[in-house]
Amino acid sequence: MQRAVSMVAHLGLRGQPLPSVTGRLLSGSQDVLRRTPLYDFHLAHGGKMVAFAGWSLPVQYRDSHVDSHLHTRQLCSLFDVSHMLQTKIHGCDRVKLMESLVVGDIAELRPNQGTLSLFTNEAGGILDDLIVTNTSEGHLYVVSNAGCWDKDLVLMQDKVRELQNMGSDVGLEVMDNALLALQGPTAAQVLQAGVTDDLRKLPFMTSAVMEVFGVSGCRVTRCGYTGEDGVEISVPAVGAVRLATALLENPEVKLAGLAARDSLRLEAGLCLYGNDIDEHTTPVEGSLSWTLGKRRRAAMDFPGAAVIVPQLKGKVQRRRVGLTCEGAPMRAHSPILSTEGTVIGTVTSGCPSPCLKKNVAMGYVPSEYSRPGTQLLVEVRRKQQMAVVSKMPFVPTNYYILK
Repeated sequence: MQRAVSMVAHLGLRGQPLPSVTGRLLSGSQDVLRRTPLYDFHLAHGGKMVAFAGWSLPVQYRDSHVDSHLHTRQLCSLFDVSHMLQTKIHGCDRVKLMESLVVGDIAELRPNQGTLSLFTNEAGGILDDLIVTNTSEGHLYVVSNAGCWDKDLVLMQDKVRELQNMGSDVGLEVMDNALLALQGPTAAQVLQAGVTDDLRKLPFMTSAVMEVFGVSGCRVTRCGYTGEDGVEISVPAVGAVRLATALLENPEVKLAGLAARDSLRLEAGLCLYGNDIDEHTTPVEGSLSWTLGKRRRAAMDFPGAAVIVPQLKGKVQRRRVGLTCEGAPMRAHSPILSTEGTVIGTVTSGCPSPCLKKNVAMGYVPSEYSRPGTQLLVEVRRKQQMAVVSKMPFVPTNYYILK
């Protein structure tokens, strides 16, 4: 879910020297960047800090990007994602507010159940992707992207004021908690040692408030951005370093940065906002139709419904697809061509897959070229090479779902 320019495209996969601080991702000087509560902790553990969406964050640590990626798939890694915007929506009309902005069925969420949803505009474009949780404490807990922080906050605040002026009972609170993601097949086992709640009863996309390794007031949500089992822990800022330190005492846990997070999410087929989806992409084009609530489709009462709902039964001109190829890795903006050599689309994210030992990518092609197995060409470094439309995720996901 974390969205701005791909880190992997800058770093490559062989531990090359870090890039100079240039470009949209690496813009700005370090002294004006926002810092998470773990900034000094990252430096003390060898974090190589870069500018990301206005924040100073670790792109990697002493381990190489590939080592961090594979460690996450095999054991578990700890990511600092405190740059994400965390908000609470209060009041009796909190669901009304959220459903006026997103495509999902928020009213149907059970207590402490969450869902991935999308902010959309009236043209059907995606303004951001976000996770909305219906907490048992009487508020909605919302996590959206740092790169869309200002835009998302204005969107929600304007809607709050609009509804309040109409007499609705609703309010918004920006949280200053840190957010830690523990991701990998052993994440739950590691975390279980520090909580009294039985994590076997906390399936994918559910959450609970609990004390974690002595830090009270933590919201633990079974979710993540890697395709693995894992949790995101919203922790009071004053307890963030204590919690991270406690988690690292387990030898199975290693720190991981933005580079590994990007290649992990790409293997899992997860979108990067600003690359794979944006204001000019509809949910149907982005292969995200599953986020549209059934009741919401029927009512056509979300922004852009008049554009999006007809696309569900009709034919869209383009679709997001997965691509694999041998040879040079595909990168964002690489042209996609038909086998006859006509440019038909563009790669939006791409990298060598550490797990598959071949190149993976996402991009948009006309619907008639979107069937898995379709042979295409991609242009990399001014040379054309074969690529194949492939099902996503590229690597099987391992979410913890109760049978």
